[in-house]
Amino acid sequence: MRPLVAHIDLGALRHNYQLACRCAPQSRSVAVIKADAYGHGALECARALEADVPAFAVACIEEAISLREGGIKVPIVLLEGIFTADELALVDQYNFWISVHTEWQVAALLAFSPRQPIPVWMKVDSGMHRLGFSLDEAPDVWQRLVNAPQVTALHLMSHFATADAREGSYFNQQMTALTTLAESLDAPLCLANSPATLAWPIAHGDWNRPGVMLYGSDPLEEANEITRQLRPVMSLRSEIIALRELEEGEPVGYGGRWRASRRSKIAVVAAGYGDGYDRHAVDGTPVLVNGQRCAIAGKVSMDMLTVDVTDVPEAVIGSEVVLWGSASNGVVLPVDEVARYCDTISYTLLTGVLPRVPRRYHSAFA
Repeated sequence: MRPLVAHIDLGALRHNYQLACRCAPQSRSVAVIKADAYGHGALECARALEADVPAFAVACIEEAISLREGGIKVPIVLLEGIFTADELALVDQYNFWISVHTEWQVAALLAFSPRQPIPVWMKVDSGMHRLGFSLDEAPDVWQRLVNAPQVTALHLMSHFATADAREGSYFNQQMTALTTLAESLDAPLCLANSPATLAWPIAHGDWNRPGVMLYGSDPLEEANEITRQLRPVMSLRSEIIALRELEEGEPVGYGGRWRASRRSKIAVVAAGYGDGYDRHAVDGTPVLVNGQRCAIAGKVSMDMLTVDVTDVPEAVIGSEVVLWGSASNGVVLPVDEVARYCDTISYTLLTGVLPRVPRRYHSAFA
């Protein structure tokens, strides 16, 4: 078998979810498992968490149906609501919760006759200008939903643009607007994403929505005492499949971007952008070889990448290579650090691991 495997530590996933709960003990924490649980496998992650979570959240009805048909019974929230009115029949059939963020969704809901009232989260645009009713529109829409027999468990929902930032002026502006609106409507709140769950207790509402933190990624610009307790869930591991001895000045890879500054040993690793590893990784992007930090040397290819292992004399064909996550000896290479070298964020790396990379699930592993 090709040695590249995404190892998924379900024990770490449960640990991170419990950490989210401890951050906000007065809130209920919905586990966000959209985008195939951020690339980790939604059904497997849902099964690992189901005994502890009051609800899951996904982006769309296709994701929700996959969970239901996989045996998941707890409530599932559609964070973007419905995309066509005929989806409401499936919402009713599968007992999903929905968000509403635009007028046509409200009209479709109020024209529908469900078997039982549908829990609804009404989304308000707090200034991010993606989805949601404006602050001026919100009171009228809220009253229509409050009075509708089709609706139950109505909550006010929004999203923060800068909860991950050190500087909090815009966050505080959004927070003030939302709490003022909620108080005027006597509305229960669902506001906190992962950054707000970790760093802004003022945003903890009746529900929180931890997402990327569940998978061990720190979403804050500056780590704090809580984020340092996160455990990586995905460890992307491969092996050395070839070794090359280079003289000073010799190039490696497409375009010869990297050239040896000394006599060097280069390891060829079975992993590339055809697996979802980011082609934008620069020379120097860290990897772990036998648990020791090494650096990518040369451009990432479709099926391979090359690593300078000159200072790891024990590196041989078959040696373990960790692209991010935990090595067998317990050393951790944070996915957030790798993302910075690729000029991106951990979300894109985790969700970008392609289907040809097998996922192997463990309660814990060495």
